[in-house]
Amino acid sequence: MKAKSFSGMRCSIAGALELIGDRWAFLIIRDLSLGVRRFDDLRASIGIPAATLSARLRHLVASDIVERVRYQDRPPRDAYRLTQKGADLWMVGLALREWGDRWDASGFGGPPVETFDRETGRRLTLALVDADDGLPVSPARIELRPGPAADDTIRHLLNVPHGAPS
Repeated sequence: MKAKSFSGMRCSIAGALELIGDRWAFLIIRDLSLGVRRFDDLRASIGIPAATLSARLRHLVASDIVERVRYQDRPPRDAYRLTQKGADLWMVGLALREWGDRWDASGFGGPPVETFDRETGRRLTLALVDADDGLPVSPARIELRPGPAADDTIRHLLNVPHGAPS
């Protein structure tokens, strides 16, 4: 059964999921961000069937998240690397990992990987920061407002009256 397309849905999360594809694709992105580049290495690391990996790589290349790079002509061999668009998914991966660690999503009783500051050795966590001063903002202070692409459905979800300024 083919998954429902989120194409055209007025939602940045749905659009991002449409571009990424599925959970296999996100594991490919994870491994590429860790420096795995070759098809066979990706396949072994993830445990993904070859046909599935080929299809996901084609989708990620078409979505401009991954690019193919020829490293050998005879026989032709390609490596894969993240584009800037793909590299920008790094924070999404960290957010998923932090959530998975908090709720023991792996089922192993602790985080398989942790994030530390290379200079201080202190543990790091993701946070929302003020765009002007760079200081962390607590979740209690976060407010969602309609953006430039908002429609009446989004305004309703955010409890903003029709015609009110964004």
